[in-house]
Amino acid sequence: MKMIIAIVQDKDANRLSNEFIDANIHATRLSTTGGFLKAGNTTFLIGIEEKRIDEAMTIIKETSHARQQFMNPSLNLDGSEHGSSYPVEVQVGGATVFVLPVDQFMQF
Repeated sequence: MKMIIAIVQDKDANRLSNEFIDANIHATRLSTTGGFLKAGNTTFLIGIEEKRIDEAMTIIKETSHARQQFMNPSLNLDGSEHGSSYPVEVQVGGATVFVLPVDQFMQF
């Protein structure tokens, strides 16, 4: 058994959740916040048999899309304290996924 931790952008979370339901993949959904943009994310915790990892990864990859977004940086890239008033374009979204071994699983 493995534990998949998948962090996705909120815009992709509902679709991903529905795809998990259709595939009979049980997931716990948590509301989380990213540190860089301080934007809402959703983290899915998925306990899954090892033989179904590729299936889950395909679903995550197909439903979690990267996007371009503008933000106003609070610090300049050179480390100075003066913030820029000009927005910069950054890539957001996609998915960050961790696959961890599970030593023990119990359900009560």
